[in-house]
Amino acid sequence: MRTDYEDLAKRYPVIRAIRQEKEVVWINPDKTSYIESMEGQELTIEDVDDAEARLLRFAPLIMRCFPETKDKGGLIESALCPIPRMKERLEQKYGSVLPGRLYLKQDSHLAIAGSVKARGGIYEVLKHTEDLALTHKILQPDESYEKLADPASRDFFSGYTIQVGSTGNLGMSIGIMGAAIGYRVMVHMSADAKQWKKDLLKSRGVTVREYASDYSEAVKNGRKLSDEDPKSYFVDDENSRDLFLGYAVAAKRLAVQLKEQQVAVDAGHPLFVYIPCGVGGAPGGISFGLKQIFGDHVHCFFVEPTQAPCMLVGLATGLDHKISVQDVGLTGQTHADGLAVGRPSGFVGGVMRTMLSGEFTVRDAALYGYMRDLLETEEIFLEPSACAAFEGPARLGTDDSAQGYIQENGLADKMARATHIAWATGGSLVPEEVREEYKNTYLR
Repeated sequence: MRTDYEDLAKRYPVIRAIRQEKEVVWINPDKTSYIESMEGQELTIEDVDDAEARLLRFAPLIMRCFPETKDKGGLIESALCPIPRMKERLEQKYGSVLPGRLYLKQDSHLAIAGSVKARGGIYEVLKHTEDLALTHKILQPDESYEKLADPASRDFFSGYTIQVGSTGNLGMSIGIMGAAIGYRVMVHMSADAKQWKKDLLKSRGVTVREYASDYSEAVKNGRKLSDEDPKSYFVDDENSRDLFLGYAVAAKRLAVQLKEQQVAVDAGHPLFVYIPCGVGGAPGGISFGLKQIFGDHVHCFFVEPTQAPCMLVGLATGLDHKISVQDVGLTGQTHADGLAVGRPSGFVGGVMRTMLSGEFTVRDAALYGYMRDLLETEEIFLEPSACAAFEGPARLGTDDSAQGYIQENGLADKMARATHIAWATGGSLVPEEVREEYKNTYLR
């Protein structure tokens, strides 16, 4: 699609700032109340409940295939932990003014795949597995899903293929779970994907196809190849409702964790959540789920790299997937490989248009600063893309636009009782030699 940059810049000043690679804070002018935002929505809380129930049915299979999940009864879940020393570092080093408490949601340490993609990616593989198993009577509705790990079931699934396009983490979740069940798995990876992720997948028997171009091209080629095979299933990160719902289940799990830690979320205790964003599926699904649980008491913000703010460009212009970051003069290239996406999900953009509170953009250099800060203060390692989450807490209390949002929403006198969650999206599977490379090259 051809776009007139000068016209867009005149109509949407944030586009000019984006083109200049500035770190921006964008407050969504289309955000409405939760009730209004749900008008005409395709998905509801009942769909999230259904996804949660499906994951419970698969718990016996997950425990059998991945014994490390036994301590959680087959649930793939991450810790929610306070990070007071990191909060203090943000205040001292960056001048952050962040009343309330700061937590880290460690989806970076989710079992099996070590990233937020373990939620949506693994869920979609399981949903497809259930559909095949019930249709072909490999499994009866009243049988334990552990049966799907038996040799006869694995032999059946080996006749089917799952394919996906990925910058890295989604491919890891699809590849690891798909291979464990017995599928042939093919992951189409863009040039931005890290070599260690490709190597890990290959070690699990997954076929990796590499493309010199970006994420969108990998998805396009993967979809085309899958469509040519009637026994192949394509996981469509740009449009999948199943991926989206797998991510949304996180909200119900988080609600339990907040209650266990006696953290209130209500009219007097607002919740702010900051999630790194690539194509939009994971942050969109999580935010949708959070809105179902907490309504107007939760304020969701996405964070994107200055060179690849595809969701921000799509939302700010109203063009969604019809515009890319390249259309406004950016490269789409970033060290945050999981966020290196040039064109957003139109489906997620449509859902988030009236739900999302706003966006932050962050320079690559700042990601390494946050990476170093978290290591030094909390001894937690995250990959660069996950560290984008800290741009929100660092700037919420000082940026004029963000302060305007707080005032307009009547939150000023409630901020001291607020809870802030930086959503860590990946990092625990990074090999030690790669961690050392980060430390010796970028964290010195």
